[in-house]
Amino acid sequence: MPMKKLLLLFIVLLNYVSGFAQSEEYSIIVKDIETLEPIQNATVKIMKTQQILLSNEEGKVTFMLTGGSNVQVSETNYEDLTVRWTSLNGEQKFVIYLKSKNNKLDEVVLSKESPEKILQKLVNNSIKKISISHRQKVYVREFFILDNQYTYYNDGLVNFQFDKNNNATTLLVEQNRSYGLLEADVSADLKGYDLNNIMENYSNFKYFDPLLDSKAKKEYDFTTKGHPKNKDYYVMSITPLDKAKEAIDNFEVVYDPVKKLILEFTITVTPATLNKVEEKTNVGNKNITKSFVKVNYRWDGTDYYLLSSNEEIGYDLVLKDKTKNIQVRNSFVTTGFNKQNFTYSESDVFKEKSLFNKKNKILTNYWDISGFTATDEEKAIIASLEFKL
Repeated sequence: MPMKKLLLLFIVLLNYVSGFAQSEEYSIIVKDIETLEPIQNATVKIMKTQQILLSNEEGKVTFMLTGGSNVQVSETNYEDLTVRWTSLNGEQKFVIYLKSKNNKLDEVVLSKESPEKILQKLVNNSIKKISISHRQKVYVREFFILDNQYTYYNDGLVNFQFDKNNNATTLLVEQNRSYGLLEADVSADLKGYDLNNIMENYSNFKYFDPLLDSKAKKEYDFTTKGHPKNKDYYVMSITPLDKAKEAIDNFEVVYDPVKKLILEFTITVTPATLNKVEEKTNVGNKNITKSFVKVNYRWDGTDYYLLSSNEEIGYDLVLKDKTKNIQVRNSFVTTGFNKQNFTYSESDVFKEKSLFNKKNKILTNYWDISGFTATDEEKAIIASLEFKL
């Protein structure tokens, strides 16, 4: 090979290796510009890679990047912000400040349509928008607490492929890890945890079924107000009536009245409503002690999909000789969305229900850079469970 071609090949390879070696880990802290407090659940999009990140309780996100990239930051209560990489001076740790919208328009919204019909239209339109063939890269995380002690943890980086024609998801697991131990009677109880079902419930808005039932008027009170900080959104609050026989969940739905899309919903059970529930005493019964669900969706101008979810469930499990309190906290964070389906072999498909007790497959430190960075407190919990193995 001529010397000139060899030299050219060497330069190309050098540039490739150099570019690869420049992949660095960066951290961003998102804060309120007035209070200087960290902002949780802010969406941070790295424009170069299209990776989506969600800030934790410390306002922090972490990601890997070669070179530089502009960054988009958004949160419902704050003004959107696009930050140029040059203004960040290439620092590996930096702070981005968001300005509160301070709209304070929380007056009651009057409409000719009943809230029940509005909610039905919101659900139908949201299902229509979200039900397109696509794939989502999702970071999943679960903490397990037994009698107020953290005893088990798992997380994973997975891909869901949604088939519009079959209205079903296919799950592939890239990486996962599990730490800690669970007792036999408790672990058997957890086998109903189904990742595919959970994702499908988020996509078909299954949580709203009780509100769309014809009996909902007799069970719930509906109130709609303007969003307190965002003039473009409304908030529908749905609470059980005092005379309600079955309803115990409180719903709050943030939606766009023009696009008719649900952007966020929260479901909680208060101590007052729990007191109405008759305690079950038979072996195997579960008595709820805590229930919290918060789900966020993202509309980026063309695509609408699940952005994140956080669920906490607590219940007393009645056994023969005692009662055990079980609490589970799980989270989903979509870190990548694409309308192009990926190819895979049937042997790659994860056919189990959950990552529970799946053999660890760790290739990278995906848990730090896959959309939802653990807080210092969570890292300490995970480390303690890893040590117990």
